Amino acid sequence: MNQKDLKRFKKMLEDSKDALLQSAKKTMMEESNFDTDDLPDEIDLASSEYAQSMVFRLRDREKFLLKKIEKALQRIEDGTFGICERCDEEISPKRLEARPVTTLCIRCKEEQEKKEKSYG
Repeated sequence: MNQKDLKRFKKMLEDSKDALLQSAKKTMMEESNFDTDDLPDEIDLASSEYAQSMVFRLRDREKFLLKKIEKALQRIEDGTFGICERCDEEISPKRLEARPVTTLCIRCKEEQEKKEKSYG
């Protein structure tokens, strides 16, 4: 992979990382203002707690994605970005465009999904 492509992917990953961090900061500010005394009844409280639970689940997923982004940025630095970690073949640029945090080429990913599906 050439330096121009690496810079482009690095920028994509850094932009995604920044967006995730901004979203997390926004959530922290909004959730810190949550006061159960402002809710008039149990149904409103339950609804609010459910919504808050969903937000925190989404944040957990974003935290997982943030770790993947950090690992992808590290792979750019150490020269292994765009190389399948299973077969050592180059990952197609189209796949990297769609999912820059990927560590598997499409063939290896499909094999992994088939194995996962067969295990239930």
